[in-house]
Amino acid sequence: MAIDSKLRGCDLVRMKVVDVMASAQIKERASVLQNKTQKPVRFEISEGTRASVAKWMDDPLMVGSVYLWPGRFHKRLHISTRQYARIVRDWVSSIGLEVTAYGTHSMRRTKVTQIYKKTGNLRAVQLLLGHTKMDSTVRYLGVELEDALAIAEAIEI
Repeated sequence: MAIDSKLRGCDLVRMKVVDVMASAQIKERASVLQNKTQKPVRFEISEGTRASVAKWMDDPLMVGSVYLWPGRFHKRLHISTRQYARIVRDWVSSIGLEVTAYGTHSMRRTKVTQIYKKTGNLRAVQLLLGHTKMDSTVRYLGVELEDALAIAEAIEI
């Protein structure tokens, strides 16, 4: 869900079941209000993610849960961003990758980086991330003049 949604960790941990589920089915697309910008961002939920979330929803822990990632203690409604960071760290370690090279923000960046590399479409990436300014997206992706020139050279008119 982190890769599909492209959400910041603070928004991901606050996701509610109703954000991704309707009529006992996982939605193909969802919309979440971003905490930082107070603007909604829409995203697709891939088939694999829908299957994983559907399986997660069958877990007894999820019965009656409002949040998609409920906290372990009654006073905490959802997991914390710190707990999310631990989950990512443990997952990265379990698949044999260097823990210091990946974090929660890597999940946000993964899909949009691939979209940009395959299409060169900065506007699409800007919309998917919910950025209001294109220069924020350019800085976020680390787009350099050389990247822009390579894209321009690949286009023939």
